[in-house]
Amino acid sequence: MPTPKSLFRHSDAMKPTVLATGYSLAGYLIGGYWMLSDHWGWNLLGVLWFAHSMVIAAYLVHDAAHLNVFQNKRHNRWYGEFLLWITGCSYSDFNDIAHKHARHHSDRADIVSVDFRPVLKRHPRVLKTLQVLEWAYIPALEILMHALVIILPFVKQNRRHRRVRVVSVLIVRLALFAYLATLSLNFLWLYALSYLLFLTFMRFMDVHQHTYEVYETLDQKRGPESRLRDKHFEEHNTYSNLFSVKYPWVNLIALNFSYHNVHHRQQMQPWYRLPELHQELYGDQDQQVLTFRHLIKSFHKYRVPRIINGDPVNLSAKKDEGESFIGVDGVSFLTAH
Repeated sequence: MPTPKSLFRHSDAMKPTVLATGYSLAGYLIGGYWMLSDHWGWNLLGVLWFAHSMVIAAYLVHDAAHLNVFQNKRHNRWYGEFLLWITGCSYSDFNDIAHKHARHHSDRADIVSVDFRPVLKRHPRVLKTLQVLEWAYIPALEILMHALVIILPFVKQNRRHRRVRVVSVLIVRLALFAYLATLSLNFLWLYALSYLLFLTFMRFMDVHQHTYEVYETLDQKRGPESRLRDKHFEEHNTYSNLFSVKYPWVNLIALNFSYHNVHHRQQMQPWYRLPELHQELYGDQDQQVLTFRHLIKSFHKYRVPRIINGDPVNLSAKKDEGESFIGVDGVSFLTAH
């Protein structure tokens, strides 16, 4: 019978995995309990911890999608499916998420089944509504992308096999929300606020990590277009958006997902090794590092035009020029379409 340590992909994985998973689960349960309180102070703490628990769960899903947590592929899937419930993204199938993300790495592009940008240009009223909401800092496009996970199985024939899952998850989640509303009606809007914070944080991490082209080939086998880009292209069009260069522990707020260049170079390295590996591989070579103080300005400045933007490849967005980097929306690994 395997020992607990032998279950994990890496010999040093048990402690950090247990701690990160425990933190996420505790934030989900305790934060959720605090949101049921009648005291606004507990509500505030609950919203923040609940939102961050979803963030950490999402990045653990990412590691599981790389089969980077457990030795056994099946165990990674079980773990990922469990965490998807914490993130509120359980409408997505873990295998679909893993497949889309694998194509992102292998094709060195943003691989989707539908590119929403030309669709939105053909529907100016919808686009205008999204622009108004985004101006008000409501992540409307992200909400739409997550809603499409529910909608597409009833629109696209090649996704109809996901209908049972979507309906089943909807029934369970609506029943849970109905029950929690009987305990505290305020829980519903507090959960919504927490989820908006979660989506905003995840988007901030995603928008500046690549200048990749978009290909509508997710529902197809890999074709010749998947072999157009090499490792040099990948490195030059990938950015590490660090919260702090001086204090690496600060980047744990995103479970080190901000060390994105080293992740693309060594995909099978777990999240807790990335800061040290980044230092070993790059040292003071920071041409692909974009700093938080510049990116937060860009995130604010371009929040509306970013909806239909696609930055050109080989963009000159080096270090202190990050403010000119518009970025791209709708590329979350949690939306498998």
